[in-house]
Amino acid sequence: MKKKIILGFLFIIFSFFFLIFYLKSNNENKISEKRKELETVEKTNLEKAEEAILSSNIIEDVSYSAKDINGNEYFLKASEGTIDQNESNFIFLKNVNANINLKNYKLIKISSDFGKYNINNYDTIFSKNVLITYLDNKIQGNYLDFSWEKNLMIISKNVILTSDRNSLQADVIEINVKTKNIKIFMYEDKKKVKIKSFE
Repeated sequence: MKKKIILGFLFIIFSFFFLIFYLKSNNENKISEKRKELETVEKTNLEKAEEAILSSNIIEDVSYSAKDINGNEYFLKASEGTIDQNESNFIFLKNVNANINLKNYKLIKISSDFGKYNINNYDTIFSKNVLITYLDNKIQGNYLDFSWEKNLMIISKNVILTSDRNSLQADVIEINVKTKNIKIFMYEDKKKVKIKSFE
């Protein structure tokens, strides 16, 4: 009888310890699962916060304009602009269109896939599928560096100028916006500008 009581007592103690161990282990598993859930939520929230920060640098339908003391105007518009995180005075642009309206001269239109605009001095770099139209001329290239302060446009990379009468291919075309002087040249002296006449 004593043996049965001792065995019963040991069984109860063993069951009690087993139950405590089971509950503790189960509780630790639940805590571990909760911790994983919290880590996942925190990671998701952090990713969303990073996306919000990055998207806060993106501006849709941006436009800028400038006018000098002579009455010349520069107007630039893009479908999207992204502020440079390293230098906040630069904005990267997509689907860019610009107009240079010179007093006593015809309108110069510029378009490109991408651009980089300096909000301090209005200088703009246009890149990829650059198209410039003025008078009856069209200039195509892949890179245009326009300086509002220097009144200078430098078009390079696969440059083709076409007019009603002829077309030409060159490495670089420089246009002084103020004087209307144009320089057309190749990088290498041995290479020559290719001119094709339509007449």
